[in-house]
Amino acid sequence: MLRVRFAPSPTGYLHIGAARTALFNWLYARKNAGRFVLRIEDTDVERSSEMMSKEILEGLRWLGLDWDEGPFYQSERLDLYRKKAAGLLDRGLAYRCYCSAEDHRRSASAEPERGAKSRMYDCRCRSLSDAERKKREDENDSFAVRFAVPDEEIRFRDLVHGDITIPRGILEDFVLLRSDGLPTYHLSVVVDDLDMDISHVIRGDDHISNTPKHALLFKAFGERMPKFAHLALIMGPDKKKLSKRHGVTSVLQFRKDGYFSEAVVNFLAQMSWSPGEGKEVYSLEKLTELFSLKKLSKGSPVYDPEKLNWLNGRLITEKSAEELYPAVLSLLYEEGLTMDRPDEESLARIKKIIDLVKVRNRTLDDFIPRMRPFLTDSYPIEEEGIEKYLRVPDLDVFLPRLASDFEKLPDFTAPNVENALRNRAEQEGIKPAVLIHALRVLCLGMTVSPDIFEVLTLLGRERTLRRMAMQRVNRI
Repeated sequence: MLRVRFAPSPTGYLHIGAARTALFNWLYARKNAGRFVLRIEDTDVERSSEMMSKEILEGLRWLGLDWDEGPFYQSERLDLYRKKAAGLLDRGLAYRCYCSAEDHRRSASAEPERGAKSRMYDCRCRSLSDAERKKREDENDSFAVRFAVPDEEIRFRDLVHGDITIPRGILEDFVLLRSDGLPTYHLSVVVDDLDMDISHVIRGDDHISNTPKHALLFKAFGERMPKFAHLALIMGPDKKKLSKRHGVTSVLQFRKDGYFSEAVVNFLAQMSWSPGEGKEVYSLEKLTELFSLKKLSKGSPVYDPEKLNWLNGRLITEKSAEELYPAVLSLLYEEGLTMDRPDEESLARIKKIIDLVKVRNRTLDDFIPRMRPFLTDSYPIEEEGIEKYLRVPDLDVFLPRLASDFEKLPDFTAPNVENALRNRAEQEGIKPAVLIHALRVLCLGMTVSPDIFEVLTLLGRERTLRRMAMQRVNRI
């Protein structure tokens, strides 16, 4: 059975690159009736935190990425790693290294002519005599366990990049167990992949340099290595590796900023991969149906927040007020614009307002400024709108007459309001747009809005007439 794993380190938030890796693993497992295993690589005791582990799990749940097994915590599996390292020692495939970091620095500075190779471990402990080893053991000297890298070429096939060859002499004897008994990434990841029977490893390109070491360890353990697929790293708009300086921190920050998980999933999915159906927003089920590792691009995708905004805006437009109002209502309550549980009449009105203003929104937060004028008389007025649309000659004559027309309407409905406005414009010899623009600024504080006649109907006759009096604008 196909088995993949997502193995984040809880030393930071679930960032966008890791979330995309999780998504591609999840899609591949679901597409092939496989298993998606969650593993938390928390052996970095100083930097790992339980809070970050919980945040990672919450981020995965928010994205809709459920796991079949786990989460498994490496910190609970230390005895297994030590046992596997001891087995390699017994077979002469690893050795005890008594060198300190200071020994390594002295060795490197003593041979500057070797260039980059001077920074490689010189393997001095690999050739210790039996007597020297026994002396070290008798003195209880601290040691690390190093893997004895064979003098051979390393080859492996990557499902994205193709055949990769590492010449002999490139790798140093790398550490498996540190002197404090904790495993390095190389040992723990290979032992876990074997123990959990992982068939495919899908991870970022930043790990491709680790794969030769892992290939050697799989061979040393006498096991066939999984198939590897390394994903191109996401770049920032400046074409440098995506980081906090680009304003990207946690996947859950997108939730806080008013994005739907469906939009974020589609955004992640379409970096390095294209579903190829000419559509922009897909369900997880559809993404699973279309997903293929063969379609992954080798080129690094660029983080484009405008694409995310477009996707989220499209979802907002497609969703009904019934689907949107729980999230919007929560935001309105936080802003003090509605009660926690509005009565039935108020809720019906809120849903109508949501339907009216949703088209131009890109995030849920956009609902607040656009709904504020409908729910309170305390709202900002754009200075540009005052100068452009309220300084029109004789507007202070036209508006009172239009207000009188509105007062006489038997029913304050959108068609009636529109007819009254167009008739008044014709009688005054002006274009209807003069009155329409003025009403937008007066009644909403904005120069752009949904259909003004629907807006006025939702505001209601009394509130509309009060705002048309221009008293507030005159004070400005």
